[in-house]
Amino acid sequence: MNYVLKNATVYAGGQFVKKDLSVTEGIVSLSLPTDISSYKVIDCLNKYIFPGFVDVHVHLREPGFSYKETIKSGTLAAAAAGYSAVFTMPNLKPVPDSIETLKIQQDIIDKDAVISVYPVASITKGEKGEELSDMEELCEKVLAFSDDGRGVQNSDMMKRAMMIAKKHGKIITAHCEDDSLLFGGYIHDGEYARAHGHKGICSASEYKQVERDLKLAEETGVTYHVCHVSAKESVAAIRSAKKRGTNVTAETGPHYLVFNDSMLEEDGGFKMNPPIRAEEDRLALSEGIKDGTISILATDHAPHSAEEKSKGLLSLNGIVGLETAFPIVYTELVKKGEITLEKAVEIMSVNPAKRFGLDIEVAEGKKANFAVFDLDTEYEINPENFISKGKSTPFKGKKVYGKCLMNFCNGKPVYNNLEK
Repeated sequence: MNYVLKNATVYAGGQFVKKDLSVTEGIVSLSLPTDISSYKVIDCLNKYIFPGFVDVHVHLREPGFSYKETIKSGTLAAAAAGYSAVFTMPNLKPVPDSIETLKIQQDIIDKDAVISVYPVASITKGEKGEELSDMEELCEKVLAFSDDGRGVQNSDMMKRAMMIAKKHGKIITAHCEDDSLLFGGYIHDGEYARAHGHKGICSASEYKQVERDLKLAEETGVTYHVCHVSAKESVAAIRSAKKRGTNVTAETGPHYLVFNDSMLEEDGGFKMNPPIRAEEDRLALSEGIKDGTISILATDHAPHSAEEKSKGLLSLNGIVGLETAFPIVYTELVKKGEITLEKAVEIMSVNPAKRFGLDIEVAEGKKANFAVFDLDTEYEINPENFISKGKSTPFKGKKVYGKCLMNFCNGKPVYNNLEK
């Protein structure tokens, strides 16, 4: 089926323009063909077309934990949220630390994924931090390496990993956490923890390892990316490193930009690692987004079973985020004047695609990777309506704007709620 989308507001060439757009055999044209009689014509008046979103940090849980999520359920959720591509973290069973174990995951992706899925291989074998994974061989198959869920504690090991990644032009995407500074904590070491008898995680457990890695990245010249930044000191360290010319980018998640620890509830939907921190941290993250220190918005989509998230702030770490990311960014940041709509598209699509080497844009002759959004209709976030198997979110019940109506990925429609 070929498509004509008329009267849309399209993000193309870095700005929004009123355009008619056509898709012919999967290829985009920013004009109409002479004869549209064989095309499916859709009126997109007052609708917006964005390049497909790219989430460089998700957990699709398969292989090994398919009761939490599967490649199919996770990518269906992503498709319904406007994503063209996601990068899956390696805390799986088996961990993708060799060509053989990576193939197990890749085979499922090839069979079940409805959007593009890029596996991230582990830095160390089994993510145990004891010896490097088969990085040399894996460089032929992946774009990035991470031990997400765990920080690499050994500096020499991280430096060796960076040197291999640098040699092959790959990215180190680092979960920064110094285990020696955790002291049994599980939420932010702030006022809420002290008032309610919880053990706190100090910000130093994150930013000390960020600072260490930034020095190593400067020494090695590796392409380095910091996962889920939550602390103001981390933002300052990254800003300083960028000014020195370090090849570093960083991400944060919507929940870190919206909540501070005074807003915590005794609910598993507020339990993640790193934790939601203080208001001064939230403000620093917001400023980091505005000035480009943090150039990527990632969800850290991490589904768990209802039972695993039923223990309040003692639940397993992780919330779902794919289906709430854009509406939260649009409602809480764009509509409130914190950032422009163009900036939202940059941090959710343009910047991650560029950093991780993906060709995703709405342009003449490009393969169709774009989503159609309604920005005018208010609705309430209801986890029971999520396509993801995971339902745990701190945004439950929040009224938002910004709903994906249609999504094209790799030239084909992968979600269509526009014609219903």
